[in-house]
Amino acid sequence: MSSIDRHASTAVPIHPLLASRHSTRAFQRDVSLTEQQTTALLEAARWSPSCSNTQPWRFLLAHRDTPDFKRVLDCLDPGNAAWAQHASALMIAVRAKTNAKGDMPWGAYDLGQSVAHLTFQAAAEGLTLRQMAGFDPEAVSSEFQLDDNLAPTAAIAIGVPGDPNQLDEAVRGPDFSPRERLAIEDIILN
Repeated sequence: MSSIDRHASTAVPIHPLLASRHSTRAFQRDVSLTEQQTTALLEAARWSPSCSNTQPWRFLLAHRDTPDFKRVLDCLDPGNAAWAQHASALMIAVRAKTNAKGDMPWGAYDLGQSVAHLTFQAAAEGLTLRQMAGFDPEAVSSEFQLDDNLAPTAAIAIGVPGDPNQLDEAVRGPDFSPRERLAIEDIILN
């Protein structure tokens, strides 16, 4: 595994699941998600907060070695597909744009919260996620015949973290780079 310490360097201690979470491109290639793990991930997402309880999140979930996995993989940018093909599952996070009461401009925020809950359930299960913007939302909508109210927003690879040394050199860089974030004083706007 990587010789770089992937644990976050924080100003004060934070929950270990938060401090140890990081996105890898390396997945163990022979591990499948169990039905219980899959259900736990979706339950965590389902129970996240949303504005007026509108729950604008939807998910396309495809397990490796299924036709849907290939369909999702084909919608990823080639650079992402090269490593994501080894994940246990691929997911597309989808946002409902409207409901019976009209537009839901907060839907992207709520979808993000839902994926955050899923992320930390994954960490509790010994899994990791890598979220990607590098995919074709129009191809996803077409391939899965999504109605116009549904907006594919992010692609997600899910699996057990693997050895980044097994990645092609062109994509392994982030797994060997120090984790960095803006300082607290740089994110406060007052």
